[in-house]
Amino acid sequence: MGANSSSISELPENEYLKKLSGAEPISENDPFWNQLLSFSFTTPTNSADLKLLEEATISVCKSLVEKNPRTGNLGSLIKVFLSRTKELKISAECQNHLFIWQAHNALFIICCLLKVFISRMSEEELQLHFTYEDKAPGSYGTECEDLIEELLCCLIQLIVEIPLLDITYSISLEAVTTLIVFLSCQLFHKEILRESIIHKYLMHGRCLPYTSRLVKTLLYNFIRQERSPPPGTHVFQQQTDGGGLLYGIASGVATGLWTVFTLGGVGSKATPQLEQCSPLANQSLLLLLVLANLTDAPDTPNPYRQAIMSFKNTQDSTAFSSSNPHAFQINFNSLYTALCEQQKSDQATLLLYMLLHQNGNVRTYVLARTDIENLVLPILEILYHVEERNSHHVYMALIILLILTEDDGFNRSIHEVILKNITWYAERVLTEISLGSLLILVVIRTIQYNMTRTRDKYLHTNCLAALANMSAQFRSLHQYAAQRIISYTCRHLRRYVYVLDKLYFPHSHCSTLQHCFSTLSDNGEELLSLTCSHILRSYASSLFSLLSKKHNKVLEQATQSLRGSLGSNDSPLPDYAQDLNVIEEVIRMMLEIINSCLTNSLHHNPNLVYALLYKRDLFEQFRTHPSFQDIMQNIDLVISFFSSRLEQAGAELSVERVLEIIKQGAVALPKDRLRKFPELKFKYVEEEQPEEFFIPYVWSLVYNSAVALYWNPHDIQLFTMDSG
Repeated sequence: MGANSSSISELPENEYLKKLSGAEPISENDPFWNQLLSFSFTTPTNSADLKLLEEATISVCKSLVEKNPRTGNLGSLIKVFLSRTKELKISAECQNHLFIWQAHNALFIICCLLKVFISRMSEEELQLHFTYEDKAPGSYGTECEDLIEELLCCLIQLIVEIPLLDITYSISLEAVTTLIVFLSCQLFHKEILRESIIHKYLMHGRCLPYTSRLVKTLLYNFIRQERSPPPGTHVFQQQTDGGGLLYGIASGVATGLWTVFTLGGVGSKATPQLEQCSPLANQSLLLLLVLANLTDAPDTPNPYRQAIMSFKNTQDSTAFSSSNPHAFQINFNSLYTALCEQQKSDQATLLLYMLLHQNGNVRTYVLARTDIENLVLPILEILYHVEERNSHHVYMALIILLILTEDDGFNRSIHEVILKNITWYAERVLTEISLGSLLILVVIRTIQYNMTRTRDKYLHTNCLAALANMSAQFRSLHQYAAQRIISYTCRHLRRYVYVLDKLYFPHSHCSTLQHCFSTLSDNGEELLSLTCSHILRSYASSLFSLLSKKHNKVLEQATQSLRGSLGSNDSPLPDYAQDLNVIEEVIRMMLEIINSCLTNSLHHNPNLVYALLYKRDLFEQFRTHPSFQDIMQNIDLVISFFSSRLEQAGAELSVERVLEIIKQGAVALPKDRLRKFPELKFKYVEEEQPEEFFIPYVWSLVYNSAVALYWNPHDIQLFTMDSG
């Protein structure tokens, strides 16, 4: 690099870099280092420029890999950086721009070199390169582990101890970035790393005592969202036209390397302005996620995960548990605000999931908030725009809702929060709706999207579980939410009859039945005519009569018959045949959700009873279905009870009059006539070996959204480019 470097393309021919990677050993006291570390060049602002920087670094690294065993210049560079960091805190207090600038440049070079080294060699080989000194070829000293550990420990100390000022922002960001690079060896392995050398350093020895301070600092970096300082405020400016170490550096070099920019890897999605606003907050959050998801060591659990699981509110005066030495306190109000504001990014949603799932103190605090809508609305918006989000982001948002709905207090309170004018909900103008009703609408829409597009069974199961958890506390459901609960159930009831018919009688399929389903709109609105309902009712009765005799046997015979018509026992069944069990599960769960609401809060939900009565013809035909007979008892009783009262009231009733009769009937209906079922309660439990999901996910976030980092996509082994 050096004083005269001005563009990335010139780096391979730069005399200082050529000397660094050359055959001549350079003492750590050589004036060369001052010349090397006084550089600037045009900022990489996009993936193309970052790729150029990577390629330029590779050419230097190839030479360094070859020569370093004899010269030990990599170790010398690291020692130069380590010696300068000892004065960083004083330099920050004294506003010593030059000293901090050169220390930053040293770390930047180290980070660039390490990134290439790690991508092209094993950890054991990397470890050897830290041991080489200026000795006879092939010999090495005993500082092997010490130099790596010293550098890692120095980076952590820099992050937690150096005050965050305009002049230290860049070096703080570079320290976080370098730690990410140190851990990036995972990117180049398909399997999850469980015994990494770098992991060992971070979980033992000199780094371990800094665990809680590092986690706390990274969290506060995320909370504060400090913007990058204006160009020119944090780097030494040329003050003379003379020589010296900075000869040739133009004034205003801060507009060079450290300007804030956004990168993504190949195929990365455009993200909101999070990285542009605060690269340090973004990078700190990514490092925190990486550290929290390191696998446990054979002899000790991951201390960073322990710290995340146990930290408390600054207002909590209870004593820390002696069983966890990594506990600390943080301002929960500030953390909650940041989490609410940053949910448009995958990494913020993943952090929220981790805290709700793993930290009971955070979960209790969040559930006690009286402004829970500030957190829930961004999560609902993620689910609403499911087409624009990657599948992992949607999944995390959904699991967050499932965790929240495990709490009865949450399920009650969301129906008390009234929202005005939800502009992002496009299917219907919602001028006033409760948070609970909006949540129901969005979750049903997500299930519908999944069933018609992605067909992920796990996703719709968790959606239904969230609705089921809420169902006993449904209160004053918005008429549109009540309508969607019933219409979505009806859609699947009709679909079920259609699939049964096609499965049992593939050669004599009812064309009228086919038409019934072609008139259903994509968003689930009911467009079927009354004639179709009558046809379905008559046809369904005969099908269910057949089913009720020998349900499983009939299904098995129909499946075998269908395989025979396909000409092979190995032929995959058509989608509609594979869908039958899924549809039946969805119907069963939706009926249980409706039943739970009717049993526990019928008098609070006249709109749901109204919507049920409006579609009673379809529900009545399923009372004989062997899989639904038990759960249909209460629904059938409610339909019969209220239908009778409406008939007594006469014909030509207005909507208002019908609702009035329903409200009166809800009071009159004896509660003991409704059969009691076990309470619907589902609890989220992580899969076994969750690291198989979370580690590739976290590193895909690093790959796609880390600031100032680029990896060749062809080198990545951990995940495919379309993962997430």
